[in-house]
Amino acid sequence: MAAPSTTDVGSPHPYIPATDADRVRMLERIGVDSIDDLFADLPSAARDPALMLPPPLSEPALIALLADRASENRAPSRPSFLGAGAYRRSVPAIAAYLAGRSEYATAYTPYQPEISQGTLQSGFEYQSVVCELTGMDVSNTGLYDAASATAEACLLAVRATKRQAVALLEPIHPGIADVIRTYARGARLRIDQIDSADVVSDDHACLVAQQPNFLGGIVDLEPLAEAAHEQGALLVAVADPFALGLLRAPGDAGADIVTGEGRDLSGGPAYGGPSLGLFAARSQFLRQMPGRIVGRTRELHAPDGANPRTGYVLTLQAREQFIRRERATSNVSTAQSLVALSFTIAVQALGPHGMRDAALLCYQKAHDAARRIAALDGYEVTSREPWFQEFLVRGPLPAPQLLARLDEQGISAGLDVSDRKEREARDAWLCCVTEATPDADIDAFVEALSLVGGQTDGGS
Repeated sequence: MAAPSTTDVGSPHPYIPATDADRVRMLERIGVDSIDDLFADLPSAARDPALMLPPPLSEPALIALLADRASENRAPSRPSFLGAGAYRRSVPAIAAYLAGRSEYATAYTPYQPEISQGTLQSGFEYQSVVCELTGMDVSNTGLYDAASATAEACLLAVRATKRQAVALLEPIHPGIADVIRTYARGARLRIDQIDSADVVSDDHACLVAQQPNFLGGIVDLEPLAEAAHEQGALLVAVADPFALGLLRAPGDAGADIVTGEGRDLSGGPAYGGPSLGLFAARSQFLRQMPGRIVGRTRELHAPDGANPRTGYVLTLQAREQFIRRERATSNVSTAQSLVALSFTIAVQALGPHGMRDAALLCYQKAHDAARRIAALDGYEVTSREPWFQEFLVRGPLPAPQLLARLDEQGISAGLDVSDRKEREARDAWLCCVTEATPDADIDAFVEALSLVGGQTDGGS
């Protein structure tokens, strides 16, 4: 069959070269009457619906349309106190600058080390940074996000312990819990959401605990590790790497596997992605770890008496592990390399002291804002101490109604958690203040809360 011509009359777009005539010839060659016949084996309900696309636009008209659609996004232009897993950070500008250099424009899997030394070295540096932050022995080069990384950690624990149940300590992020349950369904695992580590039994492969937890509370991981280990289970800590600048490393507290979300230290939230799942573990789990691991070595015999050169290579795992399903330990393919690179640069630019100072500033700004809110008539902060950057607020109106009023005033006040079972969350919402929250936004927020409270007192 001759190659379709890209100059045939009727070609819909220069980047979609097949014309209607081309399609007819291909269908005749295959032996079917229409493209729909190719999908006849699929139930009609499972097929994609027809796309109602507008007619083609000129480039200026398309740019104007996209600009108009982008202006509908209110998040960048209004004070926002939403957190719940996605946080705005003061990321050093050098991170975006260096990660945007042309050397890193293609971050595909470095299977050919001889032409991928830069990419491999950045992966090795990332692994080193994650190990330092988490207090663990080994790290991979990153997974998709915190939720999938935590689900992978549960699967590793199941393989290591030969047990078929996982315990999730509340309060844990509901999105993470949902992803774990999705992974568990295929593996036929039992998921128990528990309120106390005392419930962990010898049925459980691991105990999963979030640090800080979903409601913002700082968790003492050491007694959780002891409770899990007494039952022969592992402790999986889902840790915020930014908070680890101030908090004790999970590895030092007895955690066996540490996961987390690295997106916030590489750039701001971007419509849900891209993300970066941290995954670090103790050395005995090295060969069970999902994802890619970069190793570093040096020449044994340098040519002509030169100094031995350093080399980097993917190690311990074969490429086929991620392609042949029956031999795989995960379904991960190309890692989030550019996000991991930006994360690495940001953490190294801040350094240990900078990370601690930034986390401490975050803690102080959040607690100062909470004190100002608690001083308003009709409001109370119900969070249990200690907490890091997110706190629970109960106001003079039901949380959904109060959040709606603030939204009308151009303020995203937080996440409604009033339907949760925790006593401190009843009728409350979850508010987040970070080191990147402008002081003017906090002032406007406190003033708006005061006005809402005053309107309520006046009977409006």
